[in-house]
Amino acid sequence: MKKSLFHAIDGSVTAPAGFIAAGVFCDIKRLGTGKGSNKGQKRDLALLVSQSPATAAGTFTTNQVCAAPVRLCVERVQRGVARAIVVNSGNANACTGRQGQRDAEMMAKLAGSALKIPAAEICVASTGRIGVPMPMDHVKKGIEHAAALADASAASGRHAAEAIMTSDTRPKEVAVEFKLAGKTVRLGGMCKGAGMIQPGMSPSGAPPALRPLHATMLCFLTTDAGIEAKTLQAALNEAVAKSFNRITVDGDMSTNDTVLILANGRAGHVALTARSPELPTFQAALDYVTLELARKIVLDGEGVSRFVTVRVQGARTPAEADTAARAVANSSLVKTSWCGGDPNWGRILCALGYSSARVVESKVDVGYSLPGSRQVLYSLRKGRPTKTTFKALCRITTASAFDLHIHLHQGQGAALIYASDLTESYVDFNKGDVNDPTTLGG
Repeated sequence: MKKSLFHAIDGSVTAPAGFIAAGVFCDIKRLGTGKGSNKGQKRDLALLVSQSPATAAGTFTTNQVCAAPVRLCVERVQRGVARAIVVNSGNANACTGRQGQRDAEMMAKLAGSALKIPAAEICVASTGRIGVPMPMDHVKKGIEHAAALADASAASGRHAAEAIMTSDTRPKEVAVEFKLAGKTVRLGGMCKGAGMIQPGMSPSGAPPALRPLHATMLCFLTTDAGIEAKTLQAALNEAVAKSFNRITVDGDMSTNDTVLILANGRAGHVALTARSPELPTFQAALDYVTLELARKIVLDGEGVSRFVTVRVQGARTPAEADTAARAVANSSLVKTSWCGGDPNWGRILCALGYSSARVVESKVDVGYSLPGSRQVLYSLRKGRPTKTTFKALCRITTASAFDLHIHLHQGQGAALIYASDLTESYVDFNKGDVNDPTTLGG
């Protein structure tokens, strides 16, 4: 990734020209989710608006059970145009039947009325407890309040990032600046996610070619670059494939996973197309922003104490490398050993063996390294333990972040997954207590 093409700046979704945002409290969580960082009188509805027409693109969960806002957005994004996004936390509006679909459409209508733009140009997203009707009287008040407050300040962007949180412990924001055809361009984003994380998104909600087996992750991106809708969608597909579709916290794909991007062209350059020589610069910036946001999700995972990059190479195909990496990254036994700092290669080999990848025990290598280090300490070579000491391996695996290297020696297929450990805190957070509804999660 050519980071020299761009540099990080303060802010997020309001950093690009022509975007305003707001985040407000309207008490959705009272009737929505129980447990979460955003309980009490904290922001729970966000509004993001382009002040001029914008091209739009998106990717969405491939879960067969998808929320009403997802179905609405899939249809609207296909038109390639959008002006605003309204997002609530505290209620997923999933598994809510026809009423849920009507409520998602009503959220767009309410936002359109408050902003004086067509409802058809407004996308909707929701996150929170599944199977609970939307408290639409609260939502209506929240949308009207947010529309009145929305502005282009960094503080308003931060308020929007706070409003989409559920079990997150902190808002997640990134912004960069770069040049396109001599014009200064900005790209910013915000996201949320800490649990129910193993996104596998596509533009239509249909499974991607490398389909992952599975709290929601939401991401909203803005740019003042000008870019044709089809080119923007292709760029987003590529960025998501290398970022959000590469992470897992608990192996559960949400009903609501959504990534949306709006590009309003306020930077003033000629709109990018698939043949534009400046497109690789835009792609590099988009790749950087989405990957940084995706990493923030894993680092803020529910109860997470270790960030593990699983690197598989030598599979027969990329698809087999992917399934091998996910088998390891989602194994409860592997993840709990990571929690304890235990370089338990036996559990890793077991997970590889039950994956659908071709695995020959006598050819497998397993090693560990610190992030960014070229020194890999192998615990297993050609299926046999090495002479590397347990103490030396533990110096790596007890770190807050490390890389796991797996070589199958079956072909040229490779894959990478950003993963986390599984801690007692994750179980405690998610089990709840049926005698106290306020402890129940999404």
